[in-house]
Amino acid sequence: MALCATRLLSLCRTPGAGAGAGAGAGAGAGAGARALLSSHPSSRRLLSYANTKKRQTPRRALMYVPGNDERKQGKIPSLGADCICLDCEDGVALGKKEAARNRIRQILDERPIDFGRSECSVRVNPFETGLGEEDVRVIFGGPNMPDAVHLPKVDSPKDLTDFAAAYKEAIKDNSAAKSCVVGLIIFIESARSLLRLPDICSTAVGLGEHSNLRAETLVFGSDDFTADIGATRTADASELLYARQKIVSVAKAFQMQAIDLVHIDFKDLEGLKRQSEEGARMGFTGKQVIHPGQVPVVQAAFSPSKEKVEWAKQLIKEFRDHERSGKGAFNFRGSMIDMPLVKQAQNIVDMMDSL
Repeated sequence: MALCATRLLSLCRTPGAGAGAGAGAGAGAGAGARALLSSHPSSRRLLSYANTKKRQTPRRALMYVPGNDERKQGKIPSLGADCICLDCEDGVALGKKEAARNRIRQILDERPIDFGRSECSVRVNPFETGLGEEDVRVIFGGPNMPDAVHLPKVDSPKDLTDFAAAYKEAIKDNSAAKSCVVGLIIFIESARSLLRLPDICSTAVGLGEHSNLRAETLVFGSDDFTADIGATRTADASELLYARQKIVSVAKAFQMQAIDLVHIDFKDLEGLKRQSEEGARMGFTGKQVIHPGQVPVVQAAFSPSKEKVEWAKQLIKEFRDHERSGKGAFNFRGSMIDMPLVKQAQNIVDMMDSL
C-alpha cells in the first residue's frame, strides 16, 4: 500500500471545512476575497471551487528536516509536528542535493522512520535551478508516495504547470501512485508571486482536474520576500503586514490553508508565542518552525482552547434551535449572534474534528 493511502481514506471519509484557530478570521477574509475577485479572469473556477466544502489535513506546525540528515530524521517520531517536510531545497547544501533526494526515496520505500500522526511531505528544488526536475523524477518514481509536495518560489502559473508535467511523467507507469491524493503546498516568496497570486491559485486548483495533485496550502516565504522587496526585517514584522494579509485572503478565497512566516530566533519562545497568536488572529492556519522547541508553542497557538470549543459547540446548538423556530439573529451569552459568527464557530468545531 502506498504511504499516502491512510490519508486518502481519511479525505474520502470525512467532509468538512479547513483547520486552524485562525479559520474564524479567515472565513470573513474568504468572503471578502470572493467579492473582490469576482471580476478576475479566473473567477468562474474560483467561485465554483469556493462553494465546495472540503476537509484539510491539519498543518499547525510545519517542521523542516533536511533530506540528507539521518541524525535529524531520527528525531521525527518525537517531534509531534502536524507536518514534517523532508527538505531538498534551502535546508540542503548544493553538494548534498543528490544524497537528499535519494535518502527521501529510501525513506518512502523502506519506511525506517515512524511518522506517527505527522504528515510526511517533501520539498523539491525550484525548477529554475535545474534541480527540481530530477528531484521529482527520483522522489515520485516509486510506488510509495509522500502525503504532500512543497513547491518553493512559485512566481507564476508556469512554475506550476512545469512541475505538473514533470510529476505526470514521473508517475505515468505507477498505478499505485496515481491512486493517492497528494497535497500541493505552494510557497509565495516574491513581489511577483504576490501580484499574481489569484492566477497561481486558480492554476493550482485546475491541476486537480487532470491529476491526483490537490491544491491545499499557501506558505509565506518571508525571508526571500523581504530580500526581494528590499525591506528590513523587524521584530514585529510590520514591513510584511500587507503581504501576510493578502496571502490569507486569497488562500481562503480558494479554501486553502495559509501558513505564516518563520520566527527565526528559535530561543525566543515568548516572541514566538506572540507572533503565532497574532498570525492565528489574522487567519493563518499554521506556522513554519525550524527547531523542535518551537513545535508545542506553535501548535498550541493555532488550536482553540477548551473554552472556545465549548463556546462554539453551544453556539451552534442554540443557532439550530433558533433556526427551527424560524428566528434570525439571537442573543448568546450577552452577544448578538448572526450567520458570520455561526460560521466562525463551525470552523472551530471542524478544526478540532480534524486533529
